[in-house]
Amino acid sequence: MNDPTPTQRKILFVANLVFEGTAVHRAEGMKRLGQQVVTYVPADSLSQSRLVTKLRYYYPVGPLVAAANRDLLKTVRREKPDVVWFDKPLFFTPETIEEIKSTRAITVCYNPFGPRNDGCWMQFRRVYRLFDLSCLFRKADIARYQAWKLPYIELQFSFDPKENVPPPAHWTDADRPRDISFTGSPYDDRAEFLMALAEKHRLPVLITGPNWHRGLNQEQIRKYVTGGFLTSAAYRENIWKSKINLAFVTHSNEDDVAHKAFEIAACGAFLLAERTRSHLAAFAEDKEAVFFSSVEECAEKARYYLDHEAERNAIARRGRERAIKSGYDNDTQLKRVLLKLDGIDTPPAI
Repeated sequence: MNDPTPTQRKILFVANLVFEGTAVHRAEGMKRLGQQVVTYVPADSLSQSRLVTKLRYYYPVGPLVAAANRDLLKTVRREKPDVVWFDKPLFFTPETIEEIKSTRAITVCYNPFGPRNDGCWMQFRRVYRLFDLSCLFRKADIARYQAWKLPYIELQFSFDPKENVPPPAHWTDADRPRDISFTGSPYDDRAEFLMALAEKHRLPVLITGPNWHRGLNQEQIRKYVTGGFLTSAAYRENIWKSKINLAFVTHSNEDDVAHKAFEIAACGAFLLAERTRSHLAAFAEDKEAVFFSSVEECAEKARYYLDHEAERNAIARRGRERAIKSGYDNDTQLKRVLLKLDGIDTPPAI
């Protein structure tokens, strides 16, 4: 059976593109799939004053977001897109979404829903039922949308095929000064877990990411935290330079998998991740990735694999092969959305 090609469309991509995050990767992926992509960045219309930004985070309403709504509608009228793609839409009102739909443009929402009730989601909770298609990542969200009878497609967190690539050939432990790394934020009980690895089990743990003052004291930050938020090449190289890369699931947001698990595997690096049903479906345990269910199991496996470079390298290589073969990349997942707009359903990878 021939692999179907999505219809070429003009897509207005509405997202935060001011730093090299995953939204940028998705916009570039759309271009690789032959779509005509124009962009609108809400931040370009909004005050960037620190006070206003903080207020807007908790109350994204009225004059705090009016300019973004006005300018988006102007852009829609000028560009006449076939699709308006909303990547984490926090500022747009029901009136704006309805007016866009009146132009016959298809509205797509790419946004992990999750149970968090932070103020920034106020406006989103007023509009999520209006989109023509929502991209969902969590099993809990799928159950909700089925109950609500809302249109959706089941996707997964994915890696970028241009950014998440393996290190240079012949890379060895001599090029990996970091033993056990975690790159990310202190959600859930990650601070306690990592400190148990480092201080109770005496393992060489290093942390990179923002906001660790929320979970660690100043002495721990000085000893274990090596930097803040990373993107693109810096993020990739941090993974390359680590013998073992940890990945946790954010249970407080009902996640099924860790987004970075797919990025780590695609980078050709050794993945030691929390054992979940979805992780087990995505990678063969002890062949393509290694999993843990407790601090003790994590410590035991980390200590073993630190001493077995050849086994680590083989698992990392097979993990990357699985990520590519199974379509855990942005382009494959985005193509499934575009085909859905053509009326063609494709099965999720896991």
